[in-house]
Amino acid sequence: MKLSARNQIKGKVAGVQKGQTTGHVRIDIGNGVVITSSITNEAIDDLALQVGDDAIVVIKASDVMVAK
Repeated sequence: MKLSARNQIKGKVAGVQKGQTTGHVRIDIGNGVVITSSITNEAIDDLALQVGDDAIVVIKASDVMVAK
């Protein structure tokens, strides 16, 4: 699969928690860093996401802010 988004980060699924209509998927990208994404339960099912699966976090945004 090819995407135009440049921010693609490989990791492993560390947790999947479904809610009423959306769920939270935690992706461990290494060095103690975990990225959490809120996606629909349907997307979780379609991707068959399970803890331990390899996954790619894709970040596509028109604005990225940095603070210190």
